[in-house]
Amino acid sequence: MTEKRNVLIVGYGEMGHAMQYLLGERHHLSIFDLRSIDGLAPINIEQEAACADFILFCIPTQQLEPMLERLVPHLQKQAICLSISKGLDDLGRTPAQVYEQTAHRSLLYCLLYGPMISEEIRAGRFAFAELGCSDEAIFDDIKSLYQGSALGIRKSDDITGISWSVILKNVYAIAFGAADELGLGDNVRGFLTVSALQELSSIMKRMGGKASTPLHLSGLGDLITTATSKGSHHHELGIRLARGETKDISGEGIHTLSMVGKYELFDISSYPLFDLTHERWTPQLVVFLLLRKPTELRNES
Repeated sequence: MTEKRNVLIVGYGEMGHAMQYLLGERHHLSIFDLRSIDGLAPINIEQEAACADFILFCIPTQQLEPMLERLVPHLQKQAICLSISKGLDDLGRTPAQVYEQTAHRSLLYCLLYGPMISEEIRAGRFAFAELGCSDEAIFDDIKSLYQGSALGIRKSDDITGISWSVILKNVYAIAFGAADELGLGDNVRGFLTVSALQELSSIMKRMGGKASTPLHLSGLGDLITTATSKGSHHHELGIRLARGETKDISGEGIHTLSMVGKYELFDISSYPLFDLTHERWTPQLVVFLLLRKPTELRNES
């Protein structure tokens, strides 16, 4: 029987609800949200953090640094921080970079990324994720935490690679939605998949990750889920952009585009599919830009 652990869930949005479903029957949960939510009792988050074995951050990356600054002084030495945040903050940093630059070096943290649609998890269906961590003991602890649930977990030591794979896939998912709205067909969807993976692999190497990481759960797995799911926010964004609807467009992918451009995190002109989301969508433009892929990407295996 799995040992009952104290778990603090920070953020009660879609993923916070999913984590509650996965862990609630086997562990003691405390849940906190910055918003006032009907049915969610207020808690003293610092007090709960002090006795938590695991702290699950299910919040936007922009909120991660202030929350870490608030909680880290209260954490037990052996407490493990698990981040499901998967965007860039307003300084263009990944959650892993926020952890490294904000928290004490001795802080134990890991990242959980992959195809994990909240609605499916809460319907009792299977979900899958990669756990990014450098310590085998942390992986064993997290695997034990989720033992008996419908979440399958694999280990990855490429923290940089899974961080950027899961962040950038939201941008590419927008392209799938736009292509569907334009009626470009299933053949183009297949071409988009290959093109996205080629670009992701090249970007991974430039950012210090492994070129093969986008082929796994945090990359291809999550991309297919996000790009094809009927309820995907980023697929819907692509549909709206293809219709010329730009008012009130927001999402992790849109924010990522903004931060990559603002801080020049990499040269987007080298990645025409990534860059395509800046343009006015027409079938002719899609085909034109996709077929003028740089030689570097076209020849890359």
